[in-house]
Amino acid sequence: MNPKNGSPLRIAQIAPLWTPIPPETYGGIELLLALLCDELADRGHEVTLFASGDCRTRARLEAVIPANLSALMSRGEALMHEYYMSAALAMAMARADEFDVIHAHLPTGWLPFGAATKTPCLFTFHTSPHSDDEWAIRRFPNVPVCGISHAQLASASARLGREFPVVYNGVDFSRYEASFERGKHLAFLGRMSPEKNPLGAINIAHSAGLPIVLAGVPQNGSEEHYFEQHIRPLIDGENVQWIGAADFPRKNALLRDAAALLFPIQWDEPFGLVMIEAMACGTPVVAIRRGSVGEVVDEGVTGFSAAEASALAPLVARAIQLDRRAVRAGAEARFGHRAMVDAYESLYRRLRCE
Repeated sequence: MNPKNGSPLRIAQIAPLWTPIPPETYGGIELLLALLCDELADRGHEVTLFASGDCRTRARLEAVIPANLSALMSRGEALMHEYYMSAALAMAMARADEFDVIHAHLPTGWLPFGAATKTPCLFTFHTSPHSDDEWAIRRFPNVPVCGISHAQLASASARLGREFPVVYNGVDFSRYEASFERGKHLAFLGRMSPEKNPLGAINIAHSAGLPIVLAGVPQNGSEEHYFEQHIRPLIDGENVQWIGAADFPRKNALLRDAAALLFPIQWDEPFGLVMIEAMACGTPVVAIRRGSVGEVVDEGVTGFSAAEASALAPLVARAIQLDRRAVRAGAEARFGHRAMVDAYESLYRRLRCE
């Protein structure tokens, strides 16, 4: 396939190295990178992915390390991630003249290095920027920065007096099996953490009079404590089920068969990929209106949101009545992966010409 809007581009993509591409279970950035690299390559661009050697991609793979950092650290073969992420960026920058744009998906502590090359080095912020990030943006204003929602960068934009481009995350809707029949349980998919709030999801399901199936695992000691103290005692196998980590088939089945996805976050989530994954299955979303939720949930079409968790239970009944075909169609028009790639492709071309 020829590039959609002009001559082929030479693009370097730098992965965060934590998880294989595509991810086996959890891994939002890695899922996006898989779709981005493959679609760009299919469009005829020359794409080089700097990542771990256990990745599968239609791009040219440059292995920074033999396996992902999570695997290396679990085997005691790596201790600190900074060495390996610095190596990935250094490898790409050493070959900067070979690329029209370098696209880094690394933590923002690496942003200053983007000023060391004449090749545009775009940083996509996948987390919410803090004061150190804002210092780096202010100190190196010529390094291009992109966000994944307007809510994510609104405060930084106001303080810095700078507008940032936004490219919404996307998923490949064709990979998700949808169901247009009303499900009989609610679903929660995410880390077992206070910020993701599975406890709130359980309480909402109880108030709505529906069973809930939870998927996801704690990812550190603090989350283990939260899970053991607040979540495990409520798991009874009937009203509250927990299926642990979910690979793609189990995730698809969980979301497809659910009446609605509960997303009762207790923090300003920059995007929330699971919301559009649920919509791809035809499943509406009921969420707390924080972070990007107001940009992702199309009220009355793909779901409902409210400012407080206490207001969500009545919205479940309304969400279940939504047309699940319209849920999927409405979300695909906005968040299909090709729309994401179109936006990045346009941004790459603009950066190359600046």
